[in-house]
Amino acid sequence: MESIQAREIHLILRSEREMLSGFLNAHHLRFDEDIECAFGLFDGERLLGCGCACGGLLKCFAVDEELRGQNGLGILVSCLCRNRFQIGISDLFVFTRPHNRELFTRCGFTPIAETRDVILLENRSDGLARYLNGLPRPPVGCGPVGAIVMNCNPLTNGHLFLIRRAAEQCGFLYLFVVEENRSAFPFSDRLALVRAGTVGMKNVCVCPSGSYMISGSTFPVYFLKESEDPSVLQSELDITIFGSKIAPVLGIRRRFAGQEPFDPVTRQYNETMRRLLPEYGVEFVELPRCCADGIPISASRVRRLLKENNGVTDEILRLVPPCTADWLLRSFEKTDEGG
Repeated sequence: MESIQAREIHLILRSEREMLSGFLNAHHLRFDEDIECAFGLFDGERLLGCGCACGGLLKCFAVDEELRGQNGLGILVSCLCRNRFQIGISDLFVFTRPHNRELFTRCGFTPIAETRDVILLENRSDGLARYLNGLPRPPVGCGPVGAIVMNCNPLTNGHLFLIRRAAEQCGFLYLFVVEENRSAFPFSDRLALVRAGTVGMKNVCVCPSGSYMISGSTFPVYFLKESEDPSVLQSELDITIFGSKIAPVLGIRRRFAGQEPFDPVTRQYNETMRRLLPEYGVEFVELPRCCADGIPISASRVRRLLKENNGVTDEILRLVPPCTADWLLRSFEKTDEGG
């Protein structure tokens, strides 16, 4: 390793971006377009190893055979960690194949959960425990404890219908709002709207999802084969974490979701919950959707109407509760019906 130097790969330069993409392709890996920073191991101008990051996710690692066993991965991980810490991101995660577990544990990462195809590790040994310790606990003797995980992008009457139906079947209901900021509406606004919309629901506890309820938008695809479905692998890992790590600590025995007539990815996720959750003693309950004008109410319908009309119409206001309506009216100029 004496002649090897680690340096940042400057993605703003087309030549460096193409060099990184070509190196990953040579290792049968894909270049993820959302990469924010990358570091390489160089022998002169020759790239021998790389590692990348997007937010708190470290990914796109590849090291040539001649450097394996010489801590090349450790050097790349150290460079990426320093870079992330410098911009204020301290909670770091890695998705990889299970056979790479030992490589990353040697770099200080702790496994969270593993399926046949994917493992998730983080740089803190107590990260998940700290998250769970920060959540309220159900009252003793409250009855069945349930959970819903929702994006609420934004909160609609359809969401509130599902929440009420689930709350009727529980003594205590955790409502986890997906925390990542890759939605049309910022997390802080989505969380505030859900809390406002559920005021008066005494057995509903609204909580941020943290980093441990994985969204398809953060699940990386760079190491997957063409024959593998990312949504399937993501859902299996997400449900494994929920069933094996989260539900037992919080006493959750039921997980609710709405029926999905349109979106095949969400429908597949529901089927994976139906298949896997009983293995962890958690019942999966699929609830009917609330409809307006004979069509299931969805946040995607609201977003589509906002985009088509470039503002808030009466049709949109029929689909959302007052708290969301007020927020939308403050954020978008109301247009005439159909205008």
